Amino acid sequence: MKSSYSKFLYAVVLAMSIISCKKYLNVTPDNVGTIDYAFRNRNEAENYLFSCYSTLQKFQYPWLDAGFATSGEIVYPGPTEITDNQGVNPVGFNIIRGTQTANNPGLNYWDGAEGGEAIFKAIRRCNTMLENINKPIDLGDSEKKRWIAEVKFLKAYYHFYLFRMYGPIPITDVDLPITSSTEEVKVKRKPVDSVVNYMVHLIDEAAPDLPLQIQNQMQELGRITSVIALSVKAQILMTAASPLFNGNPDYAGFSNKDGQQLFSQQVDPKKWDLAADACAKALDACTRAGLSLHTFIPTANMPSNLPDSLKRVLTLQTAVTEKWEINSELIWAINPVYGYGKQERAMPRLTPASAANLVAQGTFAVPIAEQELFYTENGLPIDEDKTWDYRNRYALRTSANADRFYVHNGYETVNAHFKREPRFYSSIAFDGGVWYGNGVLNDPSNALYVQARGTSGIAGPKDVSHLNISGYWPKKLVNYLTTYDRDITWVDFHYPLMRLSDLYLMYAEALNEQGKAYGEVLPYIDKVRQRAGIPGVAEAWTSALSTNPSKYTSKTGLRQIIHQERRIELAFETVPGWDLRRWKELQSVMSKPMQGWSIYDEQSVNYYRARTLFVPVFNTKDYLWPIKSSNLPVNTNLVQNPYW
Repeated sequence: MKSSYSKFLYAVVLAMSIISCKKYLNVTPDNVGTIDYAFRNRNEAENYLFSCYSTLQKFQYPWLDAGFATSGEIVYPGPTEITDNQGVNPVGFNIIRGTQTANNPGLNYWDGAEGGEAIFKAIRRCNTMLENINKPIDLGDSEKKRWIAEVKFLKAYYHFYLFRMYGPIPITDVDLPITSSTEEVKVKRKPVDSVVNYMVHLIDEAAPDLPLQIQNQMQELGRITSVIALSVKAQILMTAASPLFNGNPDYAGFSNKDGQQLFSQQVDPKKWDLAADACAKALDACTRAGLSLHTFIPTANMPSNLPDSLKRVLTLQTAVTEKWEINSELIWAINPVYGYGKQERAMPRLTPASAANLVAQGTFAVPIAEQELFYTENGLPIDEDKTWDYRNRYALRTSANADRFYVHNGYETVNAHFKREPRFYSSIAFDGGVWYGNGVLNDPSNALYVQARGTSGIAGPKDVSHLNISGYWPKKLVNYLTTYDRDITWVDFHYPLMRLSDLYLMYAEALNEQGKAYGEVLPYIDKVRQRAGIPGVAEAWTSALSTNPSKYTSKTGLRQIIHQERRIELAFETVPGWDLRRWKELQSVMSKPMQGWSIYDEQSVNYYRARTLFVPVFNTKDYLWPIKSSNLPVNTNLVQNPYW
């Protein structure tokens, strides 16, 4: 059942989509003549409150998020490979193929173009709300305080969205009068530390007046809570403490035209102290709100004797796809009317009927390097586990009965698909991989499985619009209850913005960067690993299986472990892409070709030959988005990001 709040937001999204935007930063309010009407009473003011949420709801498509599309976790057929995108704007995926320019930036969230939303307009609506909140005479004080807090948070979050992309941005704290002169609207960018302090200040003001939990979920699920606010504050401070923004020498000399430096050149260790404190307070709020790491909740028509290995996989899958109302670890999610609506992009075809009815394109492809990121069953990187044959990982192997809940019994595939951690099997679909669900729930031993080799394979390429270019699918983005046979029946979910496991790993990272002893850091990593069904860090690395048993005892080694843990646990949730940027590690990821299997070959000996899909294009300049060049002569106070 859809809430009235969600229905209204959907209507607002449609209405706001027709509003045009200026060619430069627009900070004067639109529709001034209707402001008094919009705040004439409580009901009209509530409608305006929901309009402040409307841009947030437009973030529902992850392929228009730079953390998703430009991370290298998922690749998409290029312009010469596909002729029909069928509802997916590929602009973000194409950026890592070298299409980004300052003349017409892809994912332009500054102006609202090329897949991006006009975030400065969203901020302006928030300012208008705050400036007029006292007008409705029938609005009670407690409700007014809550609305003010929600809007202050949204202002902070919209600034943060721009900050991650553009770095130092103008702070838009108030709307300028409509009588403002041309010179008055020519705002300039503020230093990184000033932007961070402003966002944190807004959240600090908002959090005390926000509810800890949403009590009326039918009407209000998706509105901001203090848990969301404190968690985002932690995320902001983690970003500010990270190498991209904390004393980054790449931006030495980057300044406004008046000489104001926009990046501090001194690394400030205290920023990690602030981040760690924010993480601790956010985790405390999560505890008070009753949040905990999710475990699988069976449906009524499932067999009672599901094997433990399958329960583990389903626990990890449904940590993302379970209903928000009963998902105990979901802190915040996108809440559009119909949920995350493009599961078919992540689905392989699994039945003969689905192969004859090409509804699901399955075009979100996971490159080989991403699947190799996942650990072995011993909780170690595949090149650090003595018992795992890394050198022969592409050699062919036929699965046995003992493998039947992960790899179809008797199927020939490669060594790389065996003896991996449960998150590998819950996150990625591959040739021969078992797919429990899709309407087949009665007998796990006879679950469907992926047949991807060649055009005759059910999941294999059928035409230029219905192919997966790597041979791997992001299974994590599909609800196991969604069925695709002759038709598709979607079981929707809300795409997560933050989960509790994310917060645990953020806290571990902050503690490690503070220089805390590893004994203080490991418990927060191990909470996530335990739920994933693998040994804790110390147990895994000190075992006789590890080639590097002391790795976790140094700050540098533990940093590598935490970074890999985050990339595995949060794969395909937009988070790793932003992490790689703030860590200044995305350039390293993009220095290697994106590879997949030879998907048109029928025989396994030929199919399992790695081929280069494309060579990514990423340089130092790509860590920050360019401001569209045509904005600069209009607002002569704006400066372009370095190297553009």
